Amino acid sequence: MDILLNPNLAYLLLVFGGMLTILAIFAPGTGLLELGALILLLIAGWQMYNLEINVWALILLILVVIPFLLAVRKSRQLIFLVISLLAFVIGSSFLFRGESWWQPAVNPFLALAVSITAGGYMWIAIRKVLESDLYGPRHNLASLIGEIGEAKTDISDEGSAQVGGELWTVRSNTVIPAGARVRVVSREGFILLVEPDSK
Repeated sequence: MDILLNPNLAYLLLVFGGMLTILAIFAPGTGLLELGALILLLIAGWQMYNLEINVWALILLILVVIPFLLAVRKSRQLIFLVISLLAFVIGSSFLFRGESWWQPAVNPFLALAVSITAGGYMWIAIRKVLESDLYGPRHNLASLIGEIGEAKTDISDEGSAQVGGELWTVRSNTVIPAGARVRVVSREGFILLVEPDSK
């Protein structure tokens, strides 16, 4: 039980639980990130309940989100990233009360290493997610209708064809041999409906 009430372990669980929470917000999906975040944060919450904490350090850790988000949004303003990392190291080190008010309960070298690693990873990951949101779909799928392509397999009910420089799953109501020219007549999601091109 004593190992669970170790401030260094509590700090690590809290950081990784927070990271999983942020990743789950920016990239929702399978539910695994959400479940992992919930489990880690429940354990970290129990540890925080049983360990004495410095409220000022907790407030500092909450406020560190502001310069971090500014660093993510304004990539040339790296001063915000430096400020958030410094505040994260200080808040992390002093989150749990040490033997004296001036002694950090969390190892400062651990806090520094985790802050740089976690902060750097989150900065890169969140920036990539935000950048991908700026770009629309690479294809205007509606523009594929009427395009001419080449059947790469025999197409009866389903097959594949090269259309617009890419390999697509295609369907046809008539049998089309491999190597024949096809014309896209419509689409169902990412599946193209084709017919033989008579030209």
